[in-house]
Amino acid sequence: MVECPEHPILTHKLNLIRDISTPRSLLRLLLKELSALLTYEALKDLPSSEKEINTWIGPRRFRFVDEESVVFIPILRAGVPMLEGSLEVLPNAPSGFLALKRDERTLKSKVYYSRLPNLRDKRAVLLDPMLATGGTLIKALEEVVRHSPKETLSVHIICAPEGIKRVEEMYPKHRIITASIDEGLNHKGFIIPGLGDMGDRLFSEPPG
Repeated sequence: MVECPEHPILTHKLNLIRDISTPRSLLRLLLKELSALLTYEALKDLPSSEKEINTWIGPRRFRFVDEESVVFIPILRAGVPMLEGSLEVLPNAPSGFLALKRDERTLKSKVYYSRLPNLRDKRAVLLDPMLATGGTLIKALEEVVRHSPKETLSVHIICAPEGIKRVEEMYPKHRIITASIDEGLNHKGFIIPGLGDMGDRLFSEPPG
């Protein structure tokens, strides 16, 4: 269910994100780059089929993937820079958008905006920098599976073991791709060592 590819470049970029002094402009670029790298890993089993094209020596048949078979769905706000990276991998893939808000007292999430294209028989790829308690992803999956995708998977920069376990119990066929499985959650439900509040770091608070 969980794939955590090991690569020194992934680790390097992740730890630059962990540094709270990393400027906002670089933070967005790093999320974009990591998302692209993890998307390659997430779609390594994407089927391909032969298609005839014209080359400089005439018609030849080569294998291509169906970009329309994949739908990227960032979870707002922090998932937006990740969408840019994933679309660099498959620029013709359609995209949807979900906005959820976690109640910091109850730690429960609620969908307050959903704009999804046709997902029937598609591979739905959710994008969110962090999987913490699992509440946000579970709520997002509730919304997505109503539209009958062929498969669901999610790409995260980091995950907490507690969140992975919760999602696995609710959606055992769901795949998770992440650059790191961190230590766990603190008493407020935040990942340790984590990345801080990515939405605020990207769009609100000054760095450092």
